Amino acid sequence: GLGAYTSGLLAVELGLSPWIGIFVGAGVAGFVGLLTGMLTLRLRGIYAAVMAWFVGLAVMGLVRNVPEITRGSLGLNVPLLLDTSDNLPYYYVILAMLLVTLAVLTLVIRSHIGLAFRAIGQNVQAARASGINPTRYLVINFTLATAFAGWLGGFYAHYYGILTPDMMLTTHTVEVLAVAYIGGRGSLWGPAIVAFPLSIGVEALRTQFANLPGFHLVLYGLLLITVMIYWPGGVAGLLRSIEARLVRGGPDRAGGARQA
Repeated sequence: GLGAYTSGLLAVELGLSPWIGIFVGAGVAGFVGLLTGMLTLRLRGIYAAVMAWFVGLAVMGLVRNVPEITRGSLGLNVPLLLDTSDNLPYYYVILAMLLVTLAVLTLVIRSHIGLAFRAIGQNVQAARASGINPTRYLVINFTLATAFAGWLGGFYAHYYGILTPDMMLTTHTVEVLAVAYIGGRGSLWGPAIVAFPLSIGVEALRTQFANLPGFHLVLYGLLLITVMIYWPGGVAGLLRSIEARLVRGGPDRAGGARQA
């Protein structure tokens, strides 16, 4: 939301090109994420999540209550990214953004920063004992996440052409987290692959059952419960376990074939 409103206001008030504004929005969102992370990620457990959540709610309240700048609930009309009514060109733009995001995060994961991320994710105390400062790397992680979210928010603004505070509702956060968990925590390609069929399927069902508002959130909840109970590693973890079984079973089958 912060990236979207930053890019939208720059385009409306200063006439800045949306192609530049979306990167400025990413920078602003990343900077606010850095400050938020420095304030909240020293806490542990639910406290850090709640405080970060409150910051998001505060930004939404600010946008809603300064209508002279953001037009509040009336909606802020912003220029479109492309001069076309066809959705296909926007699909190629967002697909390119997906590939850039995956490439950058893959480079990060393969660096010493990514090694620290994995160590903290497995055991914070052991990581600290190994000389890793968990707070520092958690802040880096959070800043990267908010920067990319702000970048995508800028795209959102100039794709729909109108912004309202409702885009910052926590239901969207739940949907994003659901896709990430179902795809597999600690995996980049898992959530990216799962997002396509899951989003399309849920949207189709929501359209089919339009008289049941919130039905799609129930589906997300059921999927999350199923994944947490049966496949804690998500789809990525499930595919890795299947691959490991096939690799272990391969030599046995080959040996049996040779004996036959």
